[in-house]
Amino acid sequence: MDNSGYIAALDVGTKKICSLIAGVSSEEDLEIIGVGLSPSNGLRKGIVVDIEEASHSIRSALRGAENMAGVKIDSAFVGIAGSHINSRNSHGVVAVTGQEREITRQDIDRVMEAAREITLGQGKEVIHVLPREFIVDGTGGIKHPQGMSGMRLEVETHIVTGATTSVENLVKSVRRAGVEVEDLVLDQLASSEAVLTDDEKELGVALVDIGGGTTDFIVFHEGNIAYTSVLPVGGDHVSNDIAVGLKTPVSEAEEAKIKFGAASIDSVEQNDKIEVMSASGREKKKISRKYLCRVIQPRMEELFTLIRKEIMSSGSREQVPAGLVLTGGASMLEGSCELAADVVDMPVRIGEPDYIDSLSQIVENPVYTRREGQIPKAVYSTSVGLLIYALNYTSAGKRRARSENRSRSEIVNGFFQRIKSFFDDFF
Repeated sequence: MDNSGYIAALDVGTKKICSLIAGVSSEEDLEIIGVGLSPSNGLRKGIVVDIEEASHSIRSALRGAENMAGVKIDSAFVGIAGSHINSRNSHGVVAVTGQEREITRQDIDRVMEAAREITLGQGKEVIHVLPREFIVDGTGGIKHPQGMSGMRLEVETHIVTGATTSVENLVKSVRRAGVEVEDLVLDQLASSEAVLTDDEKELGVALVDIGGGTTDFIVFHEGNIAYTSVLPVGGDHVSNDIAVGLKTPVSEAEEAKIKFGAASIDSVEQNDKIEVMSASGREKKKISRKYLCRVIQPRMEELFTLIRKEIMSSGSREQVPAGLVLTGGASMLEGSCELAADVVDMPVRIGEPDYIDSLSQIVENPVYTRREGQIPKAVYSTSVGLLIYALNYTSAGKRRARSENRSRSEIVNGFFQRIKSFFDDFF
């Protein structure tokens, strides 16, 4: 099968694997029709450390999405993250060679290739060459130079690199799960497509995606990527601290964090009590909720302090008047926005993706504790962003949108028939 009419996304994280399948209409509209979640095994801090375990987790998530969507997919757009990711800005310049000095697609390809010619460290490879702005005969701020007249074409780019072995091991894990990798997309770049507005990107904004093992950071200014980085801390570090502080299993610590945790001690009543499992796993014990949050707050303060330092070291402090946007599972801790705003001293909001509202209530979920009957939408930011990125910026995604094998109504009607059957069986 050639996936005509569908786009599949794989968010391969340290804590969870999320697979989404979307039907794409000729109007270039997304309709998510399949969701699969699986605990992530074989990864550490976003890097594959056991291919067999990782591929098994990926296969499980894919199967869940395929069963819900009622289709089989053979390729997917895959997010990539991890402490091996680095980035830098680069400059390219070429002479315009078209007739009457008109800039052609070939000129743009040549100048992008010129910018790509950078010295890579041993064992590194380029993942993205992202144009920030084009310059024609000294005039900058140009986003689409094709068709313009000029003699000299320049480009400012943001280049993302990764460790070759880490990239290869991720690709191998996906292939062993039975699908091909259509493209690798930087996680925070994908998330930005799902949770940031064009106005925020134009004004200047920083996005922080707090995952299980790492925190992904990206800055936009004047609509362009200005900076990216990966911090080697995430939500799992909070859970580990809770497990040690409360002397309880890590799985119990994770559940306590989601159900009862808060990033600020001040938001918790003095007499609130919660129950957690003892380290032996045989009995439960009562503890103060305030004590739980006393363990959480220092780790979250540490994370936001690292983010503040990242903003300062990147030179972005004055470039992000729209403030900071938090997303990812750990961003959903009560009081995260307020604590982050105090530490980084700028406006902060939570970013959540569209498209996933109804499905987050019925997806089979072996990973996250539900809150108010559904999984927090912020955990889907990267996977939804992968779909949007694929549709807007890749030739493979655009081909899906042009596919006429199935109309949008056929895709969606078939999906809702399966959902109706699901509820009929359930009740």
